[in-house]
Amino acid sequence: NHLKPSAFKRRCGIHRETFAQMVEVLRPHLDRTGKRGGQCKLSVEDQLLVVLEYWREYRTQFHIATTWGLSESAVCRLIRKVETLLMNSGKFRLPGKKQLYQNANLWSVLVVDVTESPIEHPQKKQRRYYSGKKKCHTLKTQVVVNQISGQIICTAFGKGQVHDFRLFKTHRIPMLPTQVCLADKGYQGIANLHPCSCIPIKKPRKGKLSKAERRHNRTLASVRVVAEHVNRKLKIFRILAERYRNRRKRFGLRV
Repeated sequence: NHLKPSAFKRRCGIHRETFAQMVEVLRPHLDRTGKRGGQCKLSVEDQLLVVLEYWREYRTQFHIATTWGLSESAVCRLIRKVETLLMNSGKFRLPGKKQLYQNANLWSVLVVDVTESPIEHPQKKQRRYYSGKKKCHTLKTQVVVNQISGQIICTAFGKGQVHDFRLFKTHRIPMLPTQVCLADKGYQGIANLHPCSCIPIKKPRKGKLSKAERRHNRTLASVRVVAEHVNRKLKIFRILAERYRNRRKRFGLRV
């Protein structure tokens, strides 16, 4: 409570207003005052702080349990319960693919980008998760961002071996012909799927780019940097930046 808004954002990874909205959703389910059954010794705000600390710092559940005076199993149950309650509330969902054509006037310029999160060495089908770009086993996250506001519209997920453009083709994005799509060099051939798209000009083999082509690439990079900023905001939470230790089936939920 004594922290300034900027310091609170650094500590928890979210704004104080978002924290208040989360508490409002969780209170009817986590506050068991006067009810039968077990009662957590932490307040609803502290229980949410435990989960945010796990996402933000990604310490082991044992370390977080000893910090808050809980058991390791209680921390595990609390994290899973809070994640499920927040998603089931519907207040923290992304707009989704359908909104791209239903509210096309709101999103005229879209930026597509892919980021990777390292994972532990898989026991089975290791080759499917190995990323030649990162030289390790990863999970890929594709984000479609509104270029003006920086809002994430929808996401898609794939294994490390899947190429960025193949991930884009597999999870077809229903963009209208009037919407502009900006991407990086990993999306060579996107014009065949969406004519109104723009990617950097690739340097010819044993050749050089002209001044106009270099100027085009710099301008495009300055416009689509919004997606890179979104990736940085996601990876403020170390659960997405460091080696992911949890089960992979809830990875998309946490993103």
